Amino acid sequence: MEEWCNLRLCDVVNLSLAVVLFFSPWLFDLSDGAPWQTASIVGIIIAVLSIAALAAFAVWEEWLMLAAGLVLIVAPWLLSFQDSQAMTIDVGIGVVVAVLAACEAWLARNQNAPVRSLEPEI
Repeated sequence: MEEWCNLRLCDVVNLSLAVVLFFSPWLFDLSDGAPWQTASIVGIIIAVLSIAALAAFAVWEEWLMLAAGLVLIVAPWLLSFQDSQAMTIDVGIGVVVAVLAACEAWLARNQNAPVRSLEPEI
């Protein structure tokens, strides 16, 4: 149960954020165009990666999740969003997704590290 709590909780939160991101154009009445498309496409990508990580964990999924979070952070400036609410939503969700993906990759790496004994070797 400890493994599920540490490694999978981040994926459940990311899946929830992906659902919010996907439905954000309707929930927050975002403008058509780039904000709408970015939220929909990146929301689907994050959801698929989260479901894949929940089904069979692999570290490469977390690196892709980190990349999706970073894309979400820079998208408002690259695509020149006119809607400040869309910018806030994308940057906020992108930061949380990127941090969770980095934490999960770090936890997976440290969980596989060998444990050192405190006894001196002779």
